Amino acid sequence: MNTYSSIPAYRIEHDLIGDREVPANAYYGIHTLRALENFPISGEQLSRYPAIVVAHADIKQAAALANRDLGLLDHERCAAIVGACQAIRAGELLDQFPIDLIQGGAGTSTNMNANEVICNKALEMLGRPLGDYDFLHPNEHVNLSQSTNDVYPTALKMATYRSGLDLLHAMGHLQMAFEAKAVEFRDMLKVGRTQLQDAVPMTLGQEFRTYAIMIGEDRQRLQEALQLVREINMGATAIGTGINSPADYVNRVREHLCAISGLPLVTAPNLIEATQDVGAFVQISGVLKRIATKLSKVCNDLRLLSSGPRAGFGEINLPAVQAGSSIMPGKVNPVIPEVVNQVAFEVIGNDVTISFAAEAGQLQLNAFEPVIAYSMFRSITHLTRACSVLEEKCIRGITANPRRMLDLVENSIILVTALNPYIGYRNATRVAKEALVSGRKVADIVIDQGLLTEAQLEQILKPDALTGPRDINTL
Repeated sequence: MNTYSSIPAYRIEHDLIGDREVPANAYYGIHTLRALENFPISGEQLSRYPAIVVAHADIKQAAALANRDLGLLDHERCAAIVGACQAIRAGELLDQFPIDLIQGGAGTSTNMNANEVICNKALEMLGRPLGDYDFLHPNEHVNLSQSTNDVYPTALKMATYRSGLDLLHAMGHLQMAFEAKAVEFRDMLKVGRTQLQDAVPMTLGQEFRTYAIMIGEDRQRLQEALQLVREINMGATAIGTGINSPADYVNRVREHLCAISGLPLVTAPNLIEATQDVGAFVQISGVLKRIATKLSKVCNDLRLLSSGPRAGFGEINLPAVQAGSSIMPGKVNPVIPEVVNQVAFEVIGNDVTISFAAEAGQLQLNAFEPVIAYSMFRSITHLTRACSVLEEKCIRGITANPRRMLDLVENSIILVTALNPYIGYRNATRVAKEALVSGRKVADIVIDQGLLTEAQLEQILKPDALTGPRDINTL
């Protein structure tokens, strides 16, 4: 006789629509099951973004403790819910959050998924069967004093804050990598260019320090924007009026949530406004777009500066990380800057999506926060990875070609700009034109025409004099 034949494969759960069979060993329940069936959209499960799952566990734990403090939840049920939340926060049961990040219902399916998993884990910890909702219920106990409309946006804000810190960290390492190269390349003279045309001399160190500064500025803007998502609307319940939540719940749940998460959260001064407003996500997305745009510009520069290696600028060498062609032996392509460019394009597109989703909100709730979440976390996650990849596989290993850069400077007409204060604009123009036609060096033409002596030229064309302010009356 098969001893396993009596073990049921399913349990029966009931909701507004009717009865459904739920896998007997699943911690999720009927609401999660329906969401799986209703929203096969992006293929990206909630479990791919642990920060969102952990934030929901933080909130449910804080709510249980607040409800216990206020006499709404007994100690046994509270302790079980807290234990289940702690298990999820420790990384357990992530596979029990299978629903698509893009969903209808303003995040209700995500909240229900969290309620069900926490409830069934708590039941298991109490020695009761999964699905024993008569004793502990996903909505009546785990979701007590809450609504999707305060839980979901609070969870997204907490997850955004934490993920944003990861991005700041990756950007910090990238900034330091550029700064290290700026020091390494500080004495290497090269051609500065505007509109892809020769302009005036500079050092490669100056060029790389610019990139470090650009990233540093964007880190500051991101730090500022992340302060906006510290403001939460827990206690708002459905639309911000706080219906079905007890007096002082707002303060209790925030205090517990700060202690559990370690985040400096504050309650919005007006919960009705906070429940419908997604301006913080628009602001952060705008900063992410700024980061992506400038990072892409830097990568464009890296591809140009390393172009060639023989028939292009050839001023720097990017690390070779893979073969570049199936037909051209020896070809190596700038694949790391290219992938960062593509992440930037995606982030810019995500910002458009977030803008439209924010604008589409109506009256007391924005129903489109799921696509905001989907777009926001893809942007943050991909930017974080892109910064790390760029730093580790590209910037650290960049080398310079100082002889090539100096040759370009010496054979370029850009030196006439440095000579302009000494020989005048008309003479400088004549020298530049002759250099272009004849191919001769600017310095040789200036000496031949008696405009300056060789000693004067040597002083004027010193690298430090060419790459910063100077006193033109010292000759």
